[in-house]
Amino acid sequence: MPDSTIARRHMLGLCGAALTGMLPLRSGQAALPGTVTLLVPGPEDGGLARWSRRLAEGLARAATSAVSLAPNALGGPDGVTAANRFATAAGPDGRTLLVLTGAAAQARLVGDPRARFDLSGWPPVCAVQTPALVVGRRPMPLGRGRPLRLGLGAADAPSTAALLALDLLGLAAVPMPGLSPMQAEAALQQGAVEAIVLQGSDAQARLATLGARSWFSFDPATGRDAALAEVPRLFEILSAAPAPLLAALRCAGASASMPAAVVLPSLTPANLVALWRGAAQRWLEEEARIAPADVRLLPGLDAAPLLTALSPSAEAMLAYREWLMRRLNWKPS
Repeated sequence: MPDSTIARRHMLGLCGAALTGMLPLRSGQAALPGTVTLLVPGPEDGGLARWSRRLAEGLARAATSAVSLAPNALGGPDGVTAANRFATAAGPDGRTLLVLTGAAAQARLVGDPRARFDLSGWPPVCAVQTPALVVGRRPMPLGRGRPLRLGLGAADAPSTAALLALDLLGLAAVPMPGLSPMQAEAALQQGAVEAIVLQGSDAQARLATLGARSWFSFDPATGRDAALAEVPRLFEILSAAPAPLLAALRCAGASASMPAAVVLPSLTPANLVALWRGAAQRWLEEEARIAPADVRLLPGLDAAPLLTALSPSAEAMLAYREWLMRRLNWKPS
């Protein structure tokens, strides 16, 4: 039998074994660990925990090798406790993933003493992004005029950055803090405030219900959201501002628009990061079939700008905290 025929049959045999999962991994070839922990913000019956169970099942199903992925709910829904545990206990071996919330990053931005983690260097596996818009009863004013009333939540919430944005745009605003999202929307409808921050999915339908106009989005990425292509990004219309405050705005905007990201520890080898991102890509394709149109499901590389924005410099964090103190007389407890 000619040597070429033997070689061809040998290669076909190898390909068949690989396709049926019978070919063993070569020495040094990367594989995901068999048992993996997914650290999740609690409580165990909360919305994030339920979403994370679906995530864990999807990642395990999409992995290229057999993986058992066990969610472990820790602390409250802001995710600070889970992020702290991840920072201290997770090693760069691919055995621990974290569901990181925008709220946890916001706690670090404002100096919450509970937030004892540094997320710089945590490579994202994937992320979920929803709209975070500043909207008003009328089109956005073009210049300084009568101060407008801006409905806000807590002073340390990401939405408070809308006040800083209006300040830097030269638009006089009077903060009306302490409003829940539903209270803020009702206040806008009733004319008690002129502008609010609208967060979450189905933004277009909610805008229509409110009879409101979009002013700008807080999306810190480089391009507009395709589902809201007519809405300018804040960073398209705001350029002349101190760099530390711009970085703080990007962080708050990312916090407001990112319900969750899945991350690995710093120094995780690139081949393990790639394997997890491959599994996440396949799961995201499944998830896209049931997600609302304006929910952006971001693979790891596309999520990287969000994670960069969520980790501003110490100078930017200090500048934002000083602004909070001057403008709202607020400081961490």
